[in-house]
Amino acid sequence: MRPPVAAGPLSRFRILDLTRIRSGPTCVKQFGDWGADVIRIEPPADASGYADRGSSDFQNLHRNKRSLTLDLKTEAGRELLLRLVAGADGLVENFRPGVMDRLGLGWAALHARNRGLVMGSISGFGQVGPYAARPGFDQVAQGMGGLMSVTGLPGQGPVRAGIPVADLTAGMWCAMGMMAALLEREVTGQGRWVQTSLLQAQVAMLDFQAARWLIDGEVPGQAGNDHPTATPMGVYPAADGEMTIAVSGARMWRDFCVVIGRPALADDPDYATPGDRLRNRPALNALIGGITAGRAIAEWTEALLAAGIPCGPINAIDQVFADPQVQALGLVGEVEHPTRGPLKVLDQPVAMSGAASVLSAPAPEAGEHSAELLAELGLTPDEIETLKERKVT
Repeated sequence: MRPPVAAGPLSRFRILDLTRIRSGPTCVKQFGDWGADVIRIEPPADASGYADRGSSDFQNLHRNKRSLTLDLKTEAGRELLLRLVAGADGLVENFRPGVMDRLGLGWAALHARNRGLVMGSISGFGQVGPYAARPGFDQVAQGMGGLMSVTGLPGQGPVRAGIPVADLTAGMWCAMGMMAALLEREVTGQGRWVQTSLLQAQVAMLDFQAARWLIDGEVPGQAGNDHPTATPMGVYPAADGEMTIAVSGARMWRDFCVVIGRPALADDPDYATPGDRLRNRPALNALIGGITAGRAIAEWTEALLAAGIPCGPINAIDQVFADPQVQALGLVGEVEHPTRGPLKVLDQPVAMSGAASVLSAPAPEAGEHSAELLAELGLTPDEIETLKERKVT
């Protein structure tokens, strides 16, 4: 039986998880954390790409799931998956395009078995096009999708972001598309095949940088810690470290000049308008930095916020989770691991009135729930043991 948990908003859904690495599990996590019954399908010999299932990364990605081992290269394994598909609401996979079809488990086969199934597919470069068969990796998508060209200091050369932006956003886009399809299914009774890729997600995340090219014909470059189109907005030294300050608009510019003790600067012809400030940004940043270096971050934060000017410290990861606002927002949850005890994991960054995300269980061991899930399909203990002996499960 499924472990008893508080009913979440998605508790009526069953999702089959055939995913690996990061983008797919990120998608599935959105369902599991809101109460869906997630069944992770994995090979009898773990081929997930993780040497240590107890690692912090694996535990954070794969909580709230039951695990069933199936060898999908065998006819018996595929037939068991299709039996699960018949009673499922969604299935997520992130194999290369064509792999599911070669297994006889592509969209056409799954849709024929369950017309209401919503299938989510995440690939490196999409299901069609000249690159469809290429293997995908986050940093490759960051490079090909333009992110590395606008990240880093001017003239530094391409720089990857410090988190797997393409992987994470592809997972979230896929989850959003699947939830839209599940909503539509409640009207039509028909499922859809939802497709995205690391490249699509990364290009979509270019946002205003993409608009600068598509609409204005401008190719953005690296701006380092400065905002690409506004200033003063970036990183400035303080007496005890560095901080971010974001000044936007005429009112804020004038108030900022008062706070730093240079009110006349607001009307200086070199800096009076946004265009003036951008053209003279190096000199303006040097001037501001010479002033901000004289006081501590906390002093500047108090003074700037009193004037309605956004600012804040630059936190290391340990400082992030020590921050009282992060703590107040409840971004850290806890699951109980059978051998490691309580494990802190990232919770959902969404608050919902009258409902809460569900952290019910740590990442399962491979095949931990195989016997119970096969029994739920109607198999007898002898049949289950035979499948195990044949290494189907």
